[in-house]
Amino acid sequence: MSGIINTTQRRLRLALLATALTLPALAAQAGETISAGGDKSITVGLGVRASFTSVEDGAPDGTSRSADFNLDSVRLYISGQLTPMIKATFNTERDSAGRVEVLDGYAQFEPADGINLWVGRMLPPSDRANLDGPYYLNTWAYPGTVSQYPAKFAGRDDGATVWGKLLDKKLVYSVGAFEGHNRITGASNQSDNLLYAGRVAYNFLDPEPDPAYYTSSTYYGSVDVLTLAFAAQYQPDGVGTLARRGDYTAWNVDGLFEKKLDGIGVVTLEGAYYQYDTGGVADVPSSFGGAGPTDNVGGLTQGKAYLVGGAFLIPAKVGWGQFQPTVRYQHFDADLTGISTSQTDLGVNYIIDGHNARISAEYVITSTTGKSDGNAVVLGVQLQF
Repeated sequence: MSGIINTTQRRLRLALLATALTLPALAAQAGETISAGGDKSITVGLGVRASFTSVEDGAPDGTSRSADFNLDSVRLYISGQLTPMIKATFNTERDSAGRVEVLDGYAQFEPADGINLWVGRMLPPSDRANLDGPYYLNTWAYPGTVSQYPAKFAGRDDGATVWGKLLDKKLVYSVGAFEGHNRITGASNQSDNLLYAGRVAYNFLDPEPDPAYYTSSTYYGSVDVLTLAFAAQYQPDGVGTLARRGDYTAWNVDGLFEKKLDGIGVVTLEGAYYQYDTGGVADVPSSFGGAGPTDNVGGLTQGKAYLVGGAFLIPAKVGWGQFQPTVRYQHFDADLTGISTSQTDLGVNYIIDGHNARISAEYVITSTTGKSDGNAVVLGVQLQF
């Protein structure tokens, strides 16, 4: 028996080694594809984000600047295809807290551009920032001040989505049902009410690149984009405790404009507005009832928020890549507490290979009602293979 086990282990190691040796650099969202005969294939990829952060008064003594190296994210991307219509995706994430979780895991039935069905764990229909994820933003950090839709892990939830591309792929729609929020003893959702989500986006210029369900805050001039979108989510008894429950309703509008100016550069403008309604009910804390960080419990806030940002890709190549100055401002007004929070990110990216290889430097200013302003310096590197 031990001989059989050892032989199996050797074969597995050899298979993994062979796979690793066949992995050159990837496109933005796809790794190396290995054919399994006919239409069958499997694609493997890897993403890494690491940074150095220095925060004002962030050191243990409370008065010195912190100096911290962070492994922000490591992602393993795997997708497979049985036929052009039947596919699957499995991605993992090791986040900055050291948790390794299933990021995505869903079956894909895609008979036509106009209608697709995904079932499993995925990003629900939501705002552009969430559908970008941290790897496809202009700025380094995710805009968590304003983008606050509930999620099980990294913006994801378990459920099903029907989506498609119509009108020459310029109209992208998606609608889905998901496990949702506060499914824990003593919290509001004791009836296992689902969360319903939808989004519709229209591209007035070029269609955004496939698959189009996922988005980016810049395409580095590969297409001219003017996209406006509306997204909404609703869950009965989505907020609060069993004794004091509130329905959860949230919606946002977002827009992206990007234009390549011949000989001048690529200009990018982005904006979003959000409204979150909890029915006037304060939500439970995220640790309520012993909930863990991936239980999708607590922490929702009623309020209004907005985001504006811009970037400019300078055409001249310096060394390996191009420079792209960026700016973003986000602001959230909480209705029940009266607390306002804002953040300004001023930065520059060094773009070596689009979203696959870039270096970022940012100066971040934060402001919260009743607290003095703070600042941080962030240096980050992102690679995808």
